Amino acid sequence: MNEPSLTRAFTLLLRRDLTLAFRHRSELANPLLFFVIVISLFPMGVSPESRVLQMIAPGVIWVAALLATMLSLDMMFRSDYEDGSLEQLLLSPHPVSVLVLAKVLAHWLVTGLPLLVLAPLLGVLLFLPIEAMPALVASLALGTPLLSLIGSIGMALTVGLRRSGVLLSLLVLPLYVPVLIFGANAVDAAAAGLPVTGQMYFLGAMLVLALSLSPLATAASLRISVS
Repeated sequence: MNEPSLTRAFTLLLRRDLTLAFRHRSELANPLLFFVIVISLFPMGVSPESRVLQMIAPGVIWVAALLATMLSLDMMFRSDYEDGSLEQLLLSPHPVSVLVLAKVLAHWLVTGLPLLVLAPLLGVLLFLPIEAMPALVASLALGTPLLSLIGSIGMALTVGLRRSGVLLSLLVLPLYVPVLIFGANAVDAAAAGLPVTGQMYFLGAMLVLALSLSPLATAASLRISVS
């Protein structure tokens, strides 16, 4: 039997992961509900004043997006490890790094993309100026794939551990810090009427670097965890 081409294998794996994600809709909804609830609590817990909320809005939205992404990392490789399909993926004749990229893309489509859509609505709740909305969407469009790519490395290293939550946080959070700083700073600068080109260039450069190196590191980490 002829083996599928690399493009077809990538497409089939992406479609499979999306199908599995939509079959477990409760797991799919958890990060999004977390994102909405955390941001909605700030007007009640900090202050309902528009000036205060507007000042903290960029950081709050970015921190909530970061934590929601971390909450969803477990769905990237865990079920595949438990049912043995991860071993089959590693035995594939195709480059594992490319197949890993398909799984990261599926994770971003079911987690990062909905966060991207919800963020402007929650920005209105926090009185974020309308001038900052394009920067918010653009920074999240560059930053959320970065969070998925970086998170895939940590998840691959801890997939074989039963209670990996704390270790995953220790591995991933330091790498998330530059993304958080440049993402939140871009929105903050846009709200103040300042240019955000520099922050976007940094986020874009980090995304290109992560796209180049993260799949290779994740594939190597998976081989270590499974062996």
